[in-house]
Amino acid sequence: MAKTILFDFGQTLVNSADGFRAAEKKAKQNIYADFGAGKPPWDLFLMEYRKIRKAFHQDSNFSRPAIWQAVYETFRLKPDPDQLQDWETRYWEQVKTLTIPFPETIQTLEQLGGRCRLALITNTQGQETAGTHRIALFPQLEKFFEVVVVAGEGGIPTKPDPEPFRQCLKAMGVPAEEAVYVGDDWRIDICGARNVGIQPVWIQHHSVKRNWPEVEPFEPTITHLDQLLTLPFILSGAQERSNP
Repeated sequence: MAKTILFDFGQTLVNSADGFRAAEKKAKQNIYADFGAGKPPWDLFLMEYRKIRKAFHQDSNFSRPAIWQAVYETFRLKPDPDQLQDWETRYWEQVKTLTIPFPETIQTLEQLGGRCRLALITNTQGQETAGTHRIALFPQLEKFFEVVVVAGEGGIPTKPDPEPFRQCLKAMGVPAEEAVYVGDDWRIDICGARNVGIQPVWIQHHSVKRNWPEVEPFEPTITHLDQLLTLPFILSGAQERSNP
């Protein structure tokens, strides 16, 4: 039986770091300017904004309007809901514009796709409208995956909840012990996959400037996607297969 490899999307197959930095910078500027007269010092605003965003992300809530609403409420202000929605649209457009596949992504998927079964499990961006995830903008990537699970949509809870992993495995018809999950986020991807019994592979891509969490030594950890092609437990379970 061909090995089954499940992938995360952002910062695993594509680099969105520049997009998120630009979008976050613009969002903070918009909110701060909207505070008007009597706004808090910029440093205090930034500290509270970052604290709130971190708390939401730790709770796997990625809704930008919800985060921004909480920022306003912290400073006893009330935002315009329509404006928050407009900012959200512009936010994700900025991220999308500056999102590009890693240089080795397509070649790696091509090589793996000839020997393994591939699927994708990614968290929603937190937008209310389903079907807006960035993977749809990359048909050259999406075509490699038998199954795409967007956790957070259609009643599926977001990772690290076990349900999106289990739904993907069920759709693929494989047990957890025959699958590998490749992702960049320690809590969401690595711990989430491991808690379901899937072998995780932690990618800390060399081109992503990021403070990786200090955790217990973990193997395997890779810095390029094409290093998957050298992992013995992937190669030993893979075989040549013809794509339909």
